[in-house]
Amino acid sequence: MRDVQSGPSDVALAIDRVGVKDLAIPLAVRDRAKGQQHTVAQVDLSVDLPAEFKGTHMSRFLEALRDMDTTLDIESCRCLLLDLRHRLQAQSSHLCFSFPYFVEQYAPVTASPALMDYACFLRGVLEKDVVRLFLGVTVPVMTVCPCSKAISTEGAHSQRAVVRMEVQCQGMLWLEDLITIGQESGSSPVYALLKREDEKFVTESAFSTPAFVEDVVRNAAIRLSAHSKIKGFRVEVESFESIHNHSAYACIDRLGLDHCS
Repeated sequence: MRDVQSGPSDVALAIDRVGVKDLAIPLAVRDRAKGQQHTVAQVDLSVDLPAEFKGTHMSRFLEALRDMDTTLDIESCRCLLLDLRHRLQAQSSHLCFSFPYFVEQYAPVTASPALMDYACFLRGVLEKDVVRLFLGVTVPVMTVCPCSKAISTEGAHSQRAVVRMEVQCQGMLWLEDLITIGQESGSSPVYALLKREDEKFVTESAFSTPAFVEDVVRNAAIRLSAHSKIKGFRVEVESFESIHNHSAYACIDRLGLDHCS
């Protein structure tokens, strides 16, 4: 049958990335406590397309995804990137797996257990025979405003914030490490389950450690910089202000690259 995609393009212009988005796939991810856990990922796959070709072969992306190892890790991503480049006769290939990751968390006083879910992604790029992998996670925290605490005779405003981190990996990096960094960077972690004794502890602990978004993003950046498995990072903090009709925001970027949205 006629291969229309491989025919000449009406406009001889190269395309940086062409492929498929929002595929859903069940897979396993590495879990430090249990070895692995099963989840469902949304997948984006793409390659470059030379100016002389009219289109890419979409079915080959699905075939490559079908044939990959169903455990998501450094080696399976590396193999998928190489396979995409080979199947599509491309110079570069890209992937992004976005998925929820669950961690059993214990309340700070009663030790009541509950699962917390974190939005994560693993992004990969193959260019000029070099594979780069980026791991990302969003961690909710609580912040207490230092200014509000300093000027108020009673109380201070507090709110939920999120710490979004994307890091370039050097070897195996546990998601739990990034989650801990995010939790330790705000006034308090956010918990799935709290009894009254826990709420008292969380409130008093947070009010003893007030933090602006600038403080939180610096706290996270220092911890990310010190981690032996992290080559570069981008960290953003967004605070959903409780007494303002806007969010507060801060970012430190030591990647200088496009990131997975």
